[in-house]
Amino acid sequence: MIIFLVILHTLVCLGLVAAILLHSGRGTGLSSSFGGGGPSAFGGTGAIEKNLDRITVILSLVFAVTSITLALTV
Repeated sequence: MIIFLVILHTLVCLGLVAAILLHSGRGTGLSSSFGGGGPSAFGGTGAIEKNLDRITVILSLVFAVTSITLALTV
């Protein structure tokens, strides 16, 4: 069980680092590289940025859960 948690935690860490690095300053992020850097017609951020935000939130929640679980089991 602990080995599985450590492997999952490591993969989540790498995914979280990648997701955070894809978020950049205004106009230089992932969405602008695909043409979404300008103002949206609907007044919000682009669909790519919204999905990237969701992925980052999910990965951070899984990271927190695995961190707490590993701290309590080790």
